[in-house]
Order: sequence, then structure tokens, then C-alpha cells
Amino acid sequence: MDKAEKLADSIALHNRIEVEDIPKIDLYSDQVIQLFENSFAVSKRHEDEKILTKTMINNYAKGKLFYPIDSKKYSRNHVMLINMIYQMKSVLSINDVKKTLEGINDKAVQQEGSLESFYRSYLKVQQDNGDVFTAGLSRHMETAANVLPNEENDSELEKVLLIASLAHMSKLYKRAAEKLVDDLRKGEDGSR
Repeated sequence: MDKAEKLADSIALHNRIEVEDIPKIDLYSDQVIQLFENSFAVSKRHEDEKILTKTMINNYAKGKLFYPIDSKKYSRNHVMLINMIYQMKSVLSINDVKKTLEGINDKAVQQEGSLESFYRSYLKVQQDNGDVFTAGLSRHMETAANVLPNEENDSELEKVLLIASLAHMSKLYKRAAEKLVDDLRKGEDGSR
């Protein structure tokens, strides 16, 4: 296993909640939290970090990031939407996440199409992203190792350069995602 694969493995790239992992019965918030803890515990940066809390779920509900629940229970569709919120919220603002999921929520409420089918597509893209990330990480590591002049070539400088490079790529991807959210908004008011 090369350095990039080892690093990618250490950040649990392929941890996710599969459709089959979601019970076929509606869940209370404590059960949803436990599902997320079980699924994403290995991806925590710090042991005391919380993956999902009741407050987070309540804030998503109050902010209308997903359609209303029934009898204090969350359906499989809600769990799928909460997972997508969980994944996007570290990069996008809550308002951007809300806008992104607005159409999906509307379709789920009107029972148009299958949220499960869409979610499976999302998981397939997520799997592919992990593979692309690992290949890109390898390329970034190679560039960081080779770009420093020989007299400055030490592991700390190489690591700092790699960190800066990854942060920059993250910013570029974030800006691209924000641009696409802005395009969704423009479509809403008819301007282009």
C-alpha cells in the first residue's frame, strides 16, 4: 500500500450508510444518532467528537432541510436526507444545503420518483469520489515531494506543502459547489 492509499484508508474514505443499513421501520432521533455513530465512528478526528446530535437534527428540521417527520419518527427517506446533509454541511452553508436538497424534498413529499434510487446513485458517486481522491492524493504527494529544490527537501516542508495544496484544492471544489448552488437559485427566479 502506497502513502496515498495509507492516508486515504486512515480517513475512512469509504465509510457510509448503505440503503441496506437503514432499518425498514421509522426511527426515533436516538436511533438515528446511533446509526450515524456506528457508521462514522472510525472517521472521527477526535474521540470525543460527535457525529450527530439531537440538536443538529432539530436544527435541520427547524431549518426545513428535510420535509416534516411523522410522530417524532424518521423514515428511511429522512435518514438518507440527513446523511446527505451531514456530508454537505462541512463544506456548504446550511442555506446552500437547504437549496440543494429543496427539489429532492419536494419530490419525496409528493412521492415522485424514488429517493432510494437517487440515494443509491449518490452512494455510487461517493464511491467513485473516494477512488478519484486517492489517485489525486497520490499525485499531490508526488508533486509536493518533487517541487522543492533539493537543498530544501525535507519531510516537514514537504508535508506543509502537501497540506497547503490539499487546502487549496478543497477551496476550489467548495467554490465550484457554491457556483452550482447559485445556478440552482438562478433557475428558481428565472434569470440566467
